[in-house]
Amino acid sequence: MTTVLLVVHIMVALALVGTVLLQRSEGGALGIGGGGGGGGFLSGRGAANMLTRTTAVLAAAFFATSISLTLIATNRGPGTSIIEGVTPGAPSGGGQPGTPGLPQLPSLPPSPQTPSAPQAPISQ
Repeated sequence: MTTVLLVVHIMVALALVGTVLLQRSEGGALGIGGGGGGGGFLSGRGAANMLTRTTAVLAAAFFATSISLTLIATNRGPGTSIIEGVTPGAPSGGGQPGTPGLPQLPSLPPSPQTPSAPQAPISQ
């Protein structure tokens, strides 16, 4: 049910973006439709009313699907956390020898001691 509602929500959002972009641009807005004398996709007052009504219906559907998805997500039940399953003071297993799935690192030979620099003679 959630997947179907999510797909409907995405389709409504894309249709809403499309109808907003088709509306006539007034005052430098983002609209790409109308504007010319008769060369637009739709022209006249009837087209403007139809786009306005379509935008209102799609906006209402967008709000309805948003609220429905929120209600479904909150009524799903208590959430579980990864942190709740960790017991305090227990070793995490990272870097422990013999931990399955982790490669064993070879022991490195001790680094040679760097000789100290010779002392400069002190003149008195």
